Amino acid sequence: MATEVVPRHAAPAPPGTPPGAAPGPRHRDPGRVLRLYVPLGLYLVFTLVPFYWMIVFALRPAGSTSPVPWPITFDHFATVWNDIGYAVFFKNSVIVGVLALLFTTVIALMGGYALARFRFRGRGLFMVVLLCTQFIPGAMMLIPLFTIFRELKLINSLWSLVVADTVFNLPLSIILMSGFVSAVPFQVEEAAMVDGCSRLRAFFAVVLPQLRPGLIAVGSFAFIHTWNNFLFALMFISRQDNFTIPVGLSYTIGEYSADFGALAAGGVVAALPVVCVFAVIQRYLVHGISAGAVKG
Repeated sequence: MATEVVPRHAAPAPPGTPPGAAPGPRHRDPGRVLRLYVPLGLYLVFTLVPFYWMIVFALRPAGSTSPVPWPITFDHFATVWNDIGYAVFFKNSVIVGVLALLFTTVIALMGGYALARFRFRGRGLFMVVLLCTQFIPGAMMLIPLFTIFRELKLINSLWSLVVADTVFNLPLSIILMSGFVSAVPFQVEEAAMVDGCSRLRAFFAVVLPQLRPGLIAVGSFAFIHTWNNFLFALMFISRQDNFTIPVGLSYTIGEYSADFGALAAGGVVAALPVVCVFAVIQRYLVHGISAGAVKG
């Protein structure tokens, strides 16, 4: 008796297909294409159009109304960098962003490890308080923070921005980091301690290498939030040589006019570091967010 040989990777027959009939080709669902790609395309256009116009304003000559930046000019970049003092603003933003990133990551690592590994009275309440702080707008804390920084002689100092941004980044960073630490099995750490490691050495040798996606995710969020923060820099800094990028760019807008070319050029330069950082770390960032969001 002849035996029919069915291909190993043949697609299953649709419901209602008679026995023994060859399965037909799989057809793409047009409704699914519309439901998936049309909203994504609209969202992509809505997101990219402002960036396109920013690039157009930055590259086309002053007074031009062409929707295409031609002829291309870099006069706006020269104006921003040399005449407005953008180089100083850029340096100040880098200093504040890197320091806030380091402090936020180190403190969040210690706090997240404590919340994930130790059980103590008030742990649940402490987590709730951390979550509730995310509902407090930063504008409500301006007067208390200004009073504190004035007493500490930190007004017009970049350290005021570092401290304020670090404090506001910490609650969410600690919660995320506790999820990352919880994803690392404690049995691995115990095995290292059984082999003779102290708890601190076991943490650095076993746990810390596995927290790299979490550290990158927390650090990137802290850096981006600090880089884009306008309110604190506007309230705590009044000396132009200590301005950061958001405050410095706001001075291109006058009372009766605005230099849109210089403003767009400054926005392009401000966005480039962020885009480059995300292009490098995006695979770690996606893995870190997913790991820290479901554990804890």
